Amino acid sequence: MSGQHQPDRRRRALAFAAFLALALLAGCSGGSKPSALTDPPSSTTGTATTATPTTVRQPAGNGPRQPTGTPVTLAFGGDVHFEGVIRSRLESNPATALGPISSVLREADLAMVNLETAVTTGGAPTGKEFNFRAPPSAFRALQGAGVDVATMANNHGEDYGVAGLRDSLAAAEAAHFPVVGIGRDATQAFGAHAATVKGQRIAVIGATQVLDSSLAAAWSAGPGKPGLASAYQESRLLAAVRTVRRTSDTVVVFLHWGEEGGTCPISRQRALAPRLVAAGADVVVGSHAHVLLGAGFLDGAYVSYGLGNFVFYARGGLGAESGVLTLTVQGRAVTGARWTPARISGGVPIPLGGAEAERAQASWRALRSCTGLSAAP
Repeated sequence: MSGQHQPDRRRRALAFAAFLALALLAGCSGGSKPSALTDPPSSTTGTATTATPTTVRQPAGNGPRQPTGTPVTLAFGGDVHFEGVIRSRLESNPATALGPISSVLREADLAMVNLETAVTTGGAPTGKEFNFRAPPSAFRALQGAGVDVATMANNHGEDYGVAGLRDSLAAAEAAHFPVVGIGRDATQAFGAHAATVKGQRIAVIGATQVLDSSLAAAWSAGPGKPGLASAYQESRLLAAVRTVRRTSDTVVVFLHWGEEGGTCPISRQRALAPRLVAAGADVVVGSHAHVLLGAGFLDGAYVSYGLGNFVFYARGGLGAESGVLTLTVQGRAVTGARWTPARISGGVPIPLGGAEAERAQASWRALRSCTGLSAAP
């Protein structure tokens, strides 16, 4: 063969080799099935079921993500306790204690709130100014309202000491109600609640970035030590996210963070959010400020810096502005975000309607201006 035909021959050989390599790669990826998400050994977290994989793994930070699988709706509310007037609602009828906002929560495939109280009738209060506790019927109230999982990682989760924490876990187990961010040790506290919804594997992690300095060491979970998942143990939190990322379609992190009364995220929040997204979180939401903060997209993930009060005593003003954030997710992609505005009256959020709701939604959208987040992926 003459030398002038050799380059063409080599090009054909290289093209054929590339075709074979791609074919083999497609065959291997099409036939593999990642294992189902596994929970830590505790009945306070959900039980995973095996599901056919639906998600193409996409790295964080690559902008808009490709939707995969069946759409799933996730609903989030902010801070919940059962103090004051809300206690009488709980004692009267736990199933209706959360009021009319329950209809919004029930519409979602999975709903979550921050349960900012110890669930105990015993224990001893700490030396804090405010100590919250509720009876075990609190979990029946959440279930009756359509709440599926709660985080207890906050600055009230251990208000009644280790005894109260153990009571909270026992009450959750007895009610078959999943809680996250709290545990008999760090493994359980940082463990994820796993739920398979419409074939999509959802993992939910809870942690707190707010702990009184005098209590942070005592309240943080450790090896063989009961407590809360502390976001100050950042490497542990990021490792937990990376672990569930490998076997989940959608990863949610619910944080207790921010500054009370502040309507813009503080530097600690702005620093942690992108690290969580880089580790594999698709949704990062939180509360603590007792007022609403902005929400939007960050490197393809959805971040809400503050959900405000939810079922909480509030005396008007910004502290009474509330609502439900409903996200539609398809694997790693958040394909829809809806804010249902409400105003707290008698301790429970009452959904708004008409022009009042439109004004509240516009105010909520305007909160994004100081977050660095985007309205679209």
